[in-house]
Amino acid sequence: MRALIISDIHSNLEALNAVLVTAPACDTVWNLGDTVGYAANPNEVIDRVRKLAGLSIRGNHDRACCCPDEMEDFSPIADRAVQWTRSVLTRTNHEWLQQLPQGPCSPRGTELSCVHVSPIDEDEYLMNVDDAVVALEAASSRITLFGHTHKQIGFSADHEALYMLEPMFGSDDDADQYEIELLPGLRYLLNPGSVGQPRDGDWRAAYAVYDDDRSLFTWCRAPYDFAQTQESIRHAGLPDFLADRLSVGR
Repeated sequence: MRALIISDIHSNLEALNAVLVTAPACDTVWNLGDTVGYAANPNEVIDRVRKLAGLSIRGNHDRACCCPDEMEDFSPIADRAVQWTRSVLTRTNHEWLQQLPQGPCSPRGTELSCVHVSPIDEDEYLMNVDDAVVALEAASSRITLFGHTHKQIGFSADHEALYMLEPMFGSDDDADQYEIELLPGLRYLLNPGSVGQPRDGDWRAAYAVYDDDRSLFTWCRAPYDFAQTQESIRHAGLPDFLADRLSVGR
């Protein structure tokens, strides 16, 4: 079984389309949350994800965009994007966001877990080695897939040590991938990165592929027309910052 893993699309239709064109053939799609927020095509993105994903879980932006009573302490820019997204969501897509399950969720037929932020709690951050130590202790599965940080990163641990994992790509502009073998006896926390708003200094859309039969996890990058996304963000009247950051991946 091979799964396409996407997260933090954030209403970026061009980035999502590039991922779907670039990714290898997969048996299923797992969406780790924050389908909406920030960019200007929430309905189009949800329509695509609803048809594709075998599993979708909710992220903090998904929750804020459909449940005003659960609004988080967002920055003014993020809050403005949430308010705008609420104003344009169709009723069907609003209801879809409301029905998304809170992680951890285990895809059918697997022994791994999918969360948006952390296996501890959906509002806990998982940013560094110290966070990973606590998260691995709380994880119920040997492999946990998480998003939220918008960075392609991973952690592996045995009974003696914890290791940080990061992809090393050969290109800065083309489609690329970096493969790691998932070794027996190790526990893993793995982040596919952000499809729609990378923050690791790489502007390309980020995603991953999990191959259960071969015990492989592959980080991938896909170039896309971010200028078109920038134009749609500005046309919608969303903050320029949300458009500008796409060209630098920050």
